[in-house]
Amino acid sequence: MAHALTEARSAALRGEVPVGAIVVKDGRIIAAAGNRVEELADPTAHAEMLALRAAAAQLGQTRLEGCDLYVTLEPCPMCAAAISLARIRRLFFAAYDPKGGGVEHGAKVYDHATCHHRPEVVGGLGESAAADVLKAFFRERR
Repeated sequence: MAHALTEARSAALRGEVPVGAIVVKDGRIIAAAGNRVEELADPTAHAEMLALRAAAAQLGQTRLEGCDLYVTLEPCPMCAAAISLARIRRLFFAAYDPKGGGVEHGAKVYDHATCHHRPEVVGGLGESAAADVLKAFFRERR
């Protein structure tokens, strides 16, 4: 999660909402990304989406079986669905997102019968550090 937090801090320096994500396979980071929504003018350029794309390119396959995703904020419904489609084995996230989350809050994507793959989910891993980064970012914006 420490590496995902580094990605989040880098995103904040670029003026992006500070969310970072890494994909790990066999104990090795194979992809890392931070939000680039504003930079790329792309509403889908969330850290998770970018990390999943990079991991798929690295492995040369669309299914990331045996891979784990670490992200600093509970994924939104779009990212949660992409995580399922990618067949991520385990999802670890730091801060909970009661307003925009799609895993433990809101849409609860993995709870639907139409969800074909539900990763093992661990929330709250390094929650306070990730929440501090987010709070500092938004405090500076207000």
